[in-house]
Amino acid sequence: MRMKKLIASLLIGAMAVSTLAGCGKKAESTGSDGQGAAGGADTMIIEVYDVAANYQGTQTGWFGQVVKDKFGLELNIIAPQVAGEAVFQTRASTGNLGDLLLLEAGDFADCVEAGLVKDITTEIANCSNLMTYKDQIAVFNNGLRGNEAGKTYGIPTEMTNTSPTSYSQDVIYSSPLLRWDLYSELGCPDIKNLDGLLDVLEDMKDKHPTNDAGDAAYPFSLWKDWDGGDGMLGIANVVQLTTWYGEKIKGSVILKPDETFTTITDKSASYYKILKFLNDAYQRGLVDPDSGTQDWNAACAKMSAGQVYLMWYSWQVGFWNTQDRLADGSAFIFIPVEDQQYYADSDSYYGSGRVFAVGSQVDDAKYAKIMEFLDWYASPEGCVYQHAGIKDFNYTVGEDGKFTIKNDNALMDNLPVPAEYGGGGYSDGNNAINQWIVSSYSTNPNTGETYASQYWSSYKEATMTQMKKDWAAKFGAAEPVDWMKANNKLLVSPNVSVSLPTDSADIAVVRNQCNTTLCDYSWRMIFAADDAEFDKLWDEMTTQLEGFGYGDLVKFDTEKHTIELKAKQAAK
Repeated sequence: MRMKKLIASLLIGAMAVSTLAGCGKKAESTGSDGQGAAGGADTMIIEVYDVAANYQGTQTGWFGQVVKDKFGLELNIIAPQVAGEAVFQTRASTGNLGDLLLLEAGDFADCVEAGLVKDITTEIANCSNLMTYKDQIAVFNNGLRGNEAGKTYGIPTEMTNTSPTSYSQDVIYSSPLLRWDLYSELGCPDIKNLDGLLDVLEDMKDKHPTNDAGDAAYPFSLWKDWDGGDGMLGIANVVQLTTWYGEKIKGSVILKPDETFTTITDKSASYYKILKFLNDAYQRGLVDPDSGTQDWNAACAKMSAGQVYLMWYSWQVGFWNTQDRLADGSAFIFIPVEDQQYYADSDSYYGSGRVFAVGSQVDDAKYAKIMEFLDWYASPEGCVYQHAGIKDFNYTVGEDGKFTIKNDNALMDNLPVPAEYGGGGYSDGNNAINQWIVSSYSTNPNTGETYASQYWSSYKEATMTQMKKDWAAKFGAAEPVDWMKANNKLLVSPNVSVSLPTDSADIAVVRNQCNTTLCDYSWRMIFAADDAEFDKLWDEMTTQLEGFGYGDLVKFDTEKHTIELKAKQAAK
């Protein structure tokens, strides 16, 4: 979503920043019963404009109860992924996008310029937890255009307490993940390329056409409601898989392993390669027929039900892998494909590209509450709620202070939450903001271990199952990233914070037209009946893109992301 056309029509001007209680002390409006002070028993409603949310409406369930008990707040989430991008224009045109904002970095910079974002310089200085990340926050805000005074407007998401060049994960964000039991049943074959991967998946489906309940199962179950997000052009289920070949889509261009740029329409590059891979899968009958119409929630339900045989996001395994499945060998795990080299962004020390902010129209009472909430959101306690869940329901604490997982199927099975924690189903009540200030791979100072449960010593010990031992014996490494590093299969891109140009009105129009066309044709190509139809659609799409001014967009994005590339080269 772009907003350059709106800037001239919006009120641009700084609002006076009041000195409030904020992070410096407990919110005075929160009592032991979790009710707000307004009216004695009212809850303060905060409107959260949230580009990461997959849900729109009131935060309910256990996380809603936590927020109400601690702050007397109710979060009303406005999600453009649900409501459509027009909600941005509608709200922005009034000068009030929301109370608490979560925006893509480019749109955030425009919103600051348009007066939609509050200057939080004074208040954030009193927020001790946020100030743990003072350097990262300063680097981001100092890079904002026109911010010569060094004011603070935004808080980057997913910051870590590691370093800009560290890589702390055992499994990268996107890689081929297969069920070990089904792969072992086939004799653990070596996989040379994407055709070989399809051969393995086809064998799996032939042997297991349904899940245990008799529901149809497919290697691929896709969804389209993430298309065009995260600054990408094209459909998300293709964009993420391009990283299997060391390439990274940056807007309308692709950054190659040799640090040169090419176009998405380059038939020798990875967008074409992965799109054709998915079409080949469709022609073999390996793609869920609901893929073109279902949303993320429907796809995740199938993951939890054992109806999916290939996963490619590291987070997807959370809908299936449990300690029991790691023990019986039916869990998902990375399986190498010989001709692949995997691109991964390093730890998001300076942030992941999205930004938390406060809306410029909030009154003093809301401002204090929001800053108090954000400071808690970055605290060890807040991070544990976000990344680990509820004490004694999702984890227990031992005498040594270390955490041990409990009910590790709570998310995938939507386990009922005890009434004392808010009731309802666990996944129904999960944090619908769906984005964090502090990455799960940061170290919890209270435990000395990460917030991410899969790196707890107790989890590592409990999951050193026969399956993990067999995997290690097969591939000669303890973890997937260890294998990638040992075999020179991992390209790690340093985390940097740079200010990049935003779209002019003309470029924004071209980008929107090109993205709509690319996404539409991409889905049609996935479901093409044969190679001839696929190639015909590709050629039609390329011609249309050129007619919209794709060349101008490529020039703009190449110049834009060269700035980022040079910063990454300097950070190595």
